[in-house]
Amino acid sequence: MAIAEVTVMGGGIFGLAIAWECCRRGAAVRLIERERIGAGSSGGIVGALAPHVPEQWNPKKQFQLESLLMAEAFWQGVSRAGGVDPGYGRLGRLQPVGDDAALALAQERGRGAEDLWRGQAVWRLVRGDAHHGWAPESATGWLIEDTLSARLHPRRASQALVAAIRANGGAVEIDAAAEPDGRVVWATGAPGLDDLSAAFGRAVGAGVKGQAALFACDAAGRPQLFADGLHVVPHSDGTVAVGSTSEREFEDGRAVDDRLQPLIDKVRILCPALARAPLLERWAGVRPRSKSRAPMLGGWPGRDGHFIANGGFKIGFGMAPKVAEVMADLVLEGRDAIPAGFRVEDNL
Repeated sequence: MAIAEVTVMGGGIFGLAIAWECCRRGAAVRLIERERIGAGSSGGIVGALAPHVPEQWNPKKQFQLESLLMAEAFWQGVSRAGGVDPGYGRLGRLQPVGDDAALALAQERGRGAEDLWRGQAVWRLVRGDAHHGWAPESATGWLIEDTLSARLHPRRASQALVAAIRANGGAVEIDAAAEPDGRVVWATGAPGLDDLSAAFGRAVGAGVKGQAALFACDAAGRPQLFADGLHVVPHSDGTVAVGSTSEREFEDGRAVDDRLQPLIDKVRILCPALARAPLLERWAGVRPRSKSRAPMLGGWPGRDGHFIANGGFKIGFGMAPKVAEVMADLVLEGRDAIPAGFRVEDNL
């Protein structure tokens, strides 16, 4: 086999997105996945691409904003290249407003969005009855609506990236024994954080288990919801995903257990359309959370030609377009545009 210019280790969203971006720029790319595409949290069902609140602005929030604004063009390019629909749709998000204090805060955040989002999206208040039968009841009669939130289907998005990489001449291999060559990007998710902790002699992060549920409900044109800690995401295929739990302590990261049932019970009360919707799937997986809670990006200290992209946690799909851009800049061009707080060294 010819030596790859770039080898990406890991078939989760960061690995796939970086491999695609390097491939799109003309690099010879080989992606190696030890088990299966989306073996970790990238094989989930939720796919909520939602922004941070527009206040107390920082580099992490700016990075995510740029990524969410890039997302439509990014996923359109992926779909055109490989012919697989990732299920992307920028349909916004609704959140009920519980009391007068929350209403005042929402108004303040709306003003913040005007300044920080610069007309590329809005954060506003709408009457609750505008989405009757879909959105939860709001104690104040108002809902927060933002037009920046989007959704995609994680499994379809992962397969769309595989198809795009292969269509552009890249290799995607499922091989537990394959070894990398060339410049190497380690995007190995929660197991990779354990490996990095061992390599650096200190904890750089850990896996956090999440559980989610998938319902049969045709709400394809509806905005996603965020209410009482739950993300409710209508997909284009006639399903609605609801997630998720966050569990630091667990024995089996892939085992669905009794901590999911309260989520199912809660959403049937909160969302009228799901009250009697058939339950199609219960899902569990482990998400990689870095010590800094931000993505962990950059060169591997002490290993020339090796790079790290990990720690997507709950925002991996939303961050992926921008992560792919800055990592391709670094790996292919030696140009370091990784913001403060995202660097590997920030977790050491």
